[in-house]
Amino acid sequence: MLETLGWNDYFTAHTHELSMPGVRYGRVATEYQQLYRLYTEDGEMWGSLSGKWRNAATERADLPAVGDFVAFTRAQGDERAILHGLVPRRSCFSRKAAGGGMQEQIIAANVDFVCLVMAQNRDFNLRRLERYLTAIWESGAHPVIILSKTDLCDEPNVYLREAQTAAQGAEIIAVSAVLGVGLDPLRALLRDGPYARTAVFTGASGAGKSTLINALLDSPTMKVQAVRADDDRGRHTTTHRELLFLPGGGLIIDTPGMRELGLWGTGDGLEGSFSDITELATSCRYRDCRHEKEPGCAVQGALQSGTLTLERFTHYGKLQRELAYLSRQDDVRAQIAAQKKWKALTVEARRKGKRP
Repeated sequence: MLETLGWNDYFTAHTHELSMPGVRYGRVATEYQQLYRLYTEDGEMWGSLSGKWRNAATERADLPAVGDFVAFTRAQGDERAILHGLVPRRSCFSRKAAGGGMQEQIIAANVDFVCLVMAQNRDFNLRRLERYLTAIWESGAHPVIILSKTDLCDEPNVYLREAQTAAQGAEIIAVSAVLGVGLDPLRALLRDGPYARTAVFTGASGAGKSTLINALLDSPTMKVQAVRADDDRGRHTTTHRELLFLPGGGLIIDTPGMRELGLWGTGDGLEGSFSDITELATSCRYRDCRHEKEPGCAVQGALQSGTLTLERFTHYGKLQRELAYLSRQDDVRAQIAAQKKWKALTVEARRKGKRP
């Protein structure tokens, strides 16, 4: 049953454009250089893109990512599936690809929850938490903050209170994979519903993602490494993204630790991660208040009273500027892509002796 793979009414309603003789649907479990391992109703199989899909793709985000549902066909006697199209994504957790270019890197598709794992040690960082929350709210998934390594922390309530100031209503679960503390609430999130739910685990290296996933799987599936003693930072353990089944139902996606998370999207996620500031802004005297020296500014009032910290407000402004720059660059990128497309049409038309 596709429901055990996370299929629900949303995907059923969005398959009309992909209908063709013999088409079936599967979910991408892993990707290796445009070879895709699929979970299907007939078991696991490998597949590759059709020539039409490969030629039509203009950027990486047009190709399947782990968690995507795809339409495929399979000729009788052929072990490999041919992938013909992507079922529209229900959610998409992305970041700006590393480097100077403007490309979207999809971390995981069609997830119900993005679980940010943060260790309760010196690597705990509220500004990083705010950045991740902005990306998570942008994705269309629900954020879950997992405070790991409770068994190694002398004052877990301190980290819990700090996370609550930034999480703004997101669920927070303190866990110890070694002691089994906090695992049942995580399992319940993925089992509660008429279809299997999916969570992607993300965070910095050494936060304990792989150890936690091994505990949820009741199996040492993911390799683990010790963190460095001098700074509590970890080494990369997971080297690729993979969709995994939980024994009692639900699916999880493990991801490599990320050194940086460049924001990607329209900026809607900023309102979710900084809902306290956006709510304060509605009480400012002026609608176009910049929250600097304007009279009647509710944000400045909160800063003066101490209900809003300067560090949080400063980081909000930094992320706001980053997203504004991203939006400007995306407009330029769209213009260049349109020009290239028009040029290609013109060259093709001239070759055929026609006007475009």
